[in-house]
Order: sequence, then C-alpha cells, then structure tokens
Amino acid sequence: MSTRIAIFVSGGGSNARVMIDRFQAHPEDGVEVVLLVSNKATAGALTVAAERGVPSLVVKRSEWTAGTELLEALEAYSVDFIVLAGFLWLIPAYLVQAYPNRIVNIHPALLPQYGGKGMYGHHVHAAVKAAGETESGITIHYVNENYDEGNIIYQAAVRLDADDTPEKIAERVLRLEHANYWRVVRQLVQRGLRPQQ
Repeated sequence: MSTRIAIFVSGGGSNARVMIDRFQAHPEDGVEVVLLVSNKATAGALTVAAERGVPSLVVKRSEWTAGTELLEALEAYSVDFIVLAGFLWLIPAYLVQAYPNRIVNIHPALLPQYGGKGMYGHHVHAAVKAAGETESGITIHYVNENYDEGNIIYQAAVRLDADDTPEKIAERVLRLEHANYWRVVRQLVQRGLRPQQ
C-alpha cells in the first residue's frame, strides 16, 4: 500500500515535477502524489500537476489561518505525509500538530546558516555569494512552527568557484535538489516515516 503525499508549492514546481514523475513511473517505490497545494493561483506548479493528472488546491491567506478547508482536503485525499517544495508561507501550528514528524522541507543552503524568514530562492544564493562561501548545498529537514528550524534529515554540499554568480550557485544547488529530494522522501516512507533519534 502506497504512502500518499501532498506537495506544497509556491512557484514553478521543478521539484514537484521531478517527484511526481519519479513516483508515477516507479509505483514500486511505495509513494503516490495525490494532491498539490499552492498559495498562488498563478503558480507554474499547478500546470505541472494538471498535466500529470494530480489534483490541486489553491489556498488563500484567510483559509490558511483557519485551516478547516485545507485539513478537510488533506483528509479527503487520505494524505499521510506532506512535502514542501518551494512553499513560502510559515506552516501553522494546526498543521504541524495534525502531521507530527510527517512534514518535510528542502532548503537551498546548508542550515543552520542562511535560513529563517526571508531566506529563500535568490536571497539565499546572494547571501552565500556575498559571504564568500566556498560551498553551499541543500538541507532536507522536518518542519516545525519556525522557519528552517526542524531537525535535519539530510544534507549535501557542492563546492563553489570564486567566480560563481548567485545564479550559477542556484543552478548547482537545484541539481542537488532534483537528485536527492525524491530519494530522501522515498527513504522516509520506506522506514515508516520515523524520525531519526
């Protein structure tokens, strides 16, 4: 029996695309993407989901605060696990409580550095460049009620060159995301979603 996941996205959804394509092509992985949730009606990820036959839900800020409709949708689709893939709103307490240790996020830097409110996308890579870092990478972590503070599950690093622009850093990091996020989600599912102690 497959673990049913919902992917939450705010933007184009390249990680969602990789994950949906992987799990649709490999049912033996035991993961099924059953819902895509976005906080933006114009998010490219909605098109990605529609093209692949994955239902979607757009949540408004007022509904996000209340949570009733969202929780009802997650229950209706029997969602077991939530994957954040470029979702920019802070996860509220009711959702963390409904899915304890069953929400994960990917951050485009090596936490605990370059995390927190406002640190997403280009802002992260620009900060890494400005600091003269020689490496960056990805962090996959459990989600709690604070930005980028949940327990770390997995990190991978990539070396940076002195002449790398923030855009080049973004490309390097995104390749790491696409190569690893689906694999870590599969591992979590296969070991029963239990957090490491």
